[in-house]
Amino acid sequence: MKFLKLTVGALALSAALSGAAYAQTQLTMWYHGAGNEVESNIINQIVADFNASQTDWAVTIESFPQAAYNDSVVAGALAGNLPDILDVDGPVMPNWAWSGYMQPLQIDESSIEAFLPGPKGYWDGKLYSIGLWDAAVALVTRQSYLDELGLRTPTVDQPWTGEEFQAALDAAKNSGKFDYAFDPGMAWTGEWYPYAFSPFLQSFGGDIVDRSTYQTAEGALNGEAAVAFGNWWQGLFTGGYAQATQDGADRDSGFSNGKYAFSWNGNWAALGALGAFEDTVFLPAPDFGNGPKIGAASWQFGVSASSEHPDGASAFIEFALQDKYLADFSNGIGLIPATAASAEMTENYKTDGPMSVFFGLTEAQALVRPVTPGYVVQAKVFEKALADIANGADVQETLDAAVDEIDADIEKNGGYGH
Repeated sequence: MKFLKLTVGALALSAALSGAAYAQTQLTMWYHGAGNEVESNIINQIVADFNASQTDWAVTIESFPQAAYNDSVVAGALAGNLPDILDVDGPVMPNWAWSGYMQPLQIDESSIEAFLPGPKGYWDGKLYSIGLWDAAVALVTRQSYLDELGLRTPTVDQPWTGEEFQAALDAAKNSGKFDYAFDPGMAWTGEWYPYAFSPFLQSFGGDIVDRSTYQTAEGALNGEAAVAFGNWWQGLFTGGYAQATQDGADRDSGFSNGKYAFSWNGNWAALGALGAFEDTVFLPAPDFGNGPKIGAASWQFGVSASSEHPDGASAFIEFALQDKYLADFSNGIGLIPATAASAEMTENYKTDGPMSVFFGLTEAQALVRPVTPGYVVQAKVFEKALADIANGADVQETLDAAVDEIDADIEKNGGYGH
């Protein structure tokens, strides 16, 4: 009889556990980090922690290679099989929201008051996505180079003017010490162009599109300020300060091998630069007349429009916003934690940490890319225009043609809902 009681008890416990697991509604999530073991381990831990923290929801994750991710989402939307939770690149989000792939988040926005502005994904006045990190670009060099060339060390409060930056490039070129004075990163294509180079345009006073209406690029991309930027950009290559075409290996190791005096690069490459030289310094963007600018917004989390459980999907996203997870991502893959509190929990971004300057640069200089569904087209048009100008195309004609192409796309899409 004792044996029977134990058996019945065991069955009852098993049934209770099965019932608890069954009670958790399943949520699906797509993520862009397949192949990155460190990143995958962190996101999988967040999923496991969330699933164990409550009995209402259970998230399962499917990861995709980053290069194929956006196409997979578009195909999934057309086929009607999107997951509950989506991973989305910040500047792409307005297009996905406008296209009906996503719905606004159901989270308490007081939970993101302390976040940097870049990770907050707003479209049409509503929060659609939120990121756990940001990314920033700086002018990478060595203090010894600045000293040898007789250059002032710029600060966030007193960045170089455009004239000072040009003088720095002249000094580096005339020293004969470097293959090129400046490495803007021409080996990289795609999103690098609008992320890294449009801030130069914006500092000149132009932009990819007129942000006051988002209905035209006329004047923003081909006006006097934009042409001045284009002439400066072309002069980098015709003047021998930078190379228009670059081998990927030079991009990865050229600065550490002493080929370049200055490198325009992101915080994700900062540890490598610090490892190459003890006196590596990260300088703020130059001010070409309308304030120094750098790019902002990286990958973020949102809820698909087809999710039947947006409350559960939003609950997972809000759970992931804890400072400890922001710090985990920063310590694991080197990106900028989204809050000052989480920055203090990291080795690199805490006060006086070797990369803390990037947090300050993001606070002071970051500007999101144009917040419009048309950005996905505008980014490609901008990339082609800058590549053509770097290779000698007429500046005004190239920018005029880019404006025509962007404006035609805006008109074709009915103004993209602005």
